[in-house]
Amino acid sequence: MRLTVYLAGEIHSSWREEVKQKAAMLKLPIDFVGPMEDHDRSDNIGEEILGKQPDAIFKDAAASSFNNLRTEILLKKADVVIALFGDKYKQWNTAMDASAAVASGKPLILIRSEANHHALKELSRKASATVESVDQAVNALYYIFE
Repeated sequence: MRLTVYLAGEIHSSWREEVKQKAAMLKLPIDFVGPMEDHDRSDNIGEEILGKQPDAIFKDAAASSFNNLRTEILLKKADVVIALFGDKYKQWNTAMDASAAVASGKPLILIRSEANHHALKELSRKASATVESVDQAVNALYYIFE
């Protein structure tokens, strides 16, 4: 059995690579997908596809359409979603992806620090599992294959 895991969360740190490396070390049969990690490409995809937009609001709206399309397709194909809420960046997209996973019945592994316990308490209760580290999330994936 192979699983597809959607990695939701901020795109500014290397946490996804850490998950992928640790899963590979354990020889887990997993394919990873996630949001566009190239921030400039994500911001500019609407204009790349539709052409120059009249202002920043239209540019964002166009980009959002294509980013949402990509996310919706990849989330639907995923067997499991891991959503990391870090301490450094705003996490609106992570919250949206995690909520979409819950709403669509996808198993969700929520990674959040103890410091974010209160802010994420409702979402944490909806998740299939809540952990505090990448290591714990990978161990949860490992447990699926035991």
